[in-house]
Amino acid sequence: MPRRFISQFGEHESVDEVFLAADKQLRTNRNGNLYLQLRLADRTGSLTGMFWNANEHLYASFDNGDYLRVRGTTQFYNGSMQLIISQIESEDPSKVDESDFLTLKSSDVDRLSVRLSEMLRSMQNLHLRNLAECFLMDESFMTRMATAPAGVKKHHAYRGGLLEHVVSLMELALVVAPCYRELDRDMLLMGAFLHDVGKIEELVYERELAYSDAGQLLGHVVLAISMLDEKLREVERLSGETLPEELALRLKHLIVSHHGQYEFGSPRLPMTLEAVALHFLDNLDAKMHSISQMIREDANTDSNWTPFQADFQRKFLKNPSRGPAGRSGK
Repeated sequence: MPRRFISQFGEHESVDEVFLAADKQLRTNRNGNLYLQLRLADRTGSLTGMFWNANEHLYASFDNGDYLRVRGTTQFYNGSMQLIISQIESEDPSKVDESDFLTLKSSDVDRLSVRLSEMLRSMQNLHLRNLAECFLMDESFMTRMATAPAGVKKHHAYRGGLLEHVVSLMELALVVAPCYRELDRDMLLMGAFLHDVGKIEELVYERELAYSDAGQLLGHVVLAISMLDEKLREVERLSGETLPEELALRLKHLIVSHHGQYEFGSPRLPMTLEAVALHFLDNLDAKMHSISQMIREDANTDSNWTPFQADFQRKFLKNPSRGPAGRSGK
């Protein structure tokens, strides 16, 4: 029997499938009874699983990142699909088709890696191109770059998501830079490549997606600056030339300011043209990906609109072709 993926589930359906487990939590309800809450995922998305009347033995029987065979019934709750679980069993990883849990195929990752190299090697600035080569020839770095997610729950939160986000952002940089002659194309392109490299060390992503100890204590911005400093020393060692201090300073500013606002964790506000452009392009790519995924995964097929999204303070139209004549979704 062919597998049914999360994106195919409707309400009040019986489910008997294997999922990847994450974010397991043993909680107590208002009556003092224990229940288990966890996130269940496959390559098409994730949903919350709820196991009522749980116990510590069940909680300890599996770890985040394990494959679980789960039986239960779907239902809508607060506009999202969740699974009310009746049974959980650990699944032998050797019996699992891992492609069912990979959003990006290996061919997609290969294509993105090639395009990343092409764009970096297209830079005219010799100093920046030498710096880029130090990253590109680091096999360990490139392997992690192609594997890491861009986040744990938000945009591009899957293996290979970081590479997909960075390549998409660099493509945007190539489109926007010619529109503003004062922009330094190569600086913007290198900033797009570097802005999130710290996530390679901030996150863990063998199976479950979570934060590393370094990620919790330092965050990806600090880690990215450390990684850049290491490569700057490598450039000097290999080429015999030091990257101009002003160039290195502007690169670091791109990293520390790309969140754009202090309340979003940005140590500095963007103070160069390239930093301003990078912030808005990064925000554009993240928002477009998040909203598109939200629309694509919305299980409420009876409405032309998504449920109200608290993060965006609005609903989103799912089927523009139906226009204003469609149902309001109220």
